[in-house]
Amino acid sequence: MRYMLATANPGKVKEIRELLSGTGIEIVTREDCGIDIDVEETGMTFFENAKLKAEAICTASGMPSIADDSGLIVDALSGEPGVYTSSFGGEELTAGERCVFLLNKMGNTEHRSAKFVCTIVCAFPDGSLLSADGECHGTIAAGLHGTGGFGYDPVFIPDGKTATMAELLPDEKNEISHRGKALRSFLELLKSRCQI
Repeated sequence: MRYMLATANPGKVKEIRELLSGTGIEIVTREDCGIDIDVEETGMTFFENAKLKAEAICTASGMPSIADDSGLIVDALSGEPGVYTSSFGGEELTAGERCVFLLNKMGNTEHRSAKFVCTIVCAFPDGSLLSADGECHGTIAAGLHGTGGFGYDPVFIPDGKTATMAELLPDEKNEISHRGKALRSFLELLKSRCQI
């Protein structure tokens, strides 16, 4: 079974491939198939953005297409950055600069609870959809720690851990991550649909 990933983010591609290995699902990327389209994320929710991406790539490829939209929700920032996670602080910032921007915006607040949220949507050529969600609760660290992962991983400490996501081993991260939880839920739905 071949499915196309809508994401062009190499970190997400690596994570999703690891999480779906051994399932019988062959993952191909837009790059593998020469599909170069930019889907504008105009949705107001993670589901809406994932759906936009999955449907656009499914239409372009003719293959079932898996997209995710994920983000960081920080309680002390009234839910920011939310659906604007990847552009928080400005499109020109690097991932590290975005983490620093977040830390500066939080200042010395003691209320540092946050969660990563992920919605997976798979669009099929017949127009049907499958979707699943996952969350990982934790706190925002006082500084950047670790070199693994991507995005806000160096500043996010999952509940029950003393290390940031960027300090965890990939298998350990995948077990508790928002994307890992969403993908495992999605896989159960896919098994029911496709009898795999």
